[in-house]
Amino acid sequence: MNQLANLNLDMNDDLTAVSPQIKAQILAEALPYIRNFHGKTIVIKYGGNAMVNDELKEKVMQDIALMKYVGIRPVIVHGGGPDITGFLKKVGKQSSFVAGLRVTDEETVEIAEMVLDGKVNSEIVNLLNRRGVRAVGLSGKDAGLIQARKKLATVYENDQPQQVDIGYVGEVEQVNTALVDDLLEQGYVPVIAPIGVGKDGESYNINADYVAAEIAGALQAEKLLLLTDIEGIYKDFEDKSTFLSTLHLPEARQYIREGIIAGGMIPKVEACLTALEQGAGKTHIIDGRLDHSIILEIFTSQGIGTQVVR
Repeated sequence: MNQLANLNLDMNDDLTAVSPQIKAQILAEALPYIRNFHGKTIVIKYGGNAMVNDELKEKVMQDIALMKYVGIRPVIVHGGGPDITGFLKKVGKQSSFVAGLRVTDEETVEIAEMVLDGKVNSEIVNLLNRRGVRAVGLSGKDAGLIQARKKLATVYENDQPQQVDIGYVGEVEQVNTALVDDLLEQGYVPVIAPIGVGKDGESYNINADYVAAEIAGALQAEKLLLLTDIEGIYKDFEDKSTFLSTLHLPEARQYIREGIIAGGMIPKVEACLTALEQGAGKTHIIDGRLDHSIILEIFTSQGIGTQVVR
């Protein structure tokens, strides 16, 4: 039985209370996973409560540092919606949404780019660098990393779909991985802000789940981990016994069509499907509210959350 997965420590418990024997057993049980994932690329979409809770933020950075020190090649893609909303409020600009997407005029996309690149990205890089990890912050515009095009929102009038232009909201057209490949080969951890560049040099704000998926696919990553604020996927959220630890691609599509997967879970599952279709090995939707959720997923036999696989 996996000791790490079954310790069931409270978030504030002190590991000094754990006996040396159990600590040794935890390390021994992690060895096969360390061996299996050594030299492999794992893309992490960092978002949700793990980005705003300082204690969780510390745990995530520790997990990423551990991954790097045992020879895994992490790539971080981060969100930042709450930070963007907060800054827009400070400058007196009201956010509005159409079909769940932020209406983004030229001023808003400039603010989004400033917040994502200048605040959120640099903070993550700094936190990793302080742990001895050589992290490099990137915008999707750097070296044409994320080529983007305008994304139209779909709304329904009299049950008929209508396409609505909501400004500088984009979708990934192409990922040029040369810069990321070079950084990984040189031992750096790329930290990527979800800003893309259009054919005329314009900036687009893109959903970070989709950016992470496209990057995972383009890099042929071993895994894509999506940190969320929920345990994983349920067939019926009101019935906790319907939790799905594994979901296969055809089932996922069916559950979206049937409305079993709905709301904010749709883009996350669609991101998993995109990553798989483009060559990523496995994808996982995990609860980022848990201490050391990344370690629990990667280095234990049970894992956590829902894995979406072929």
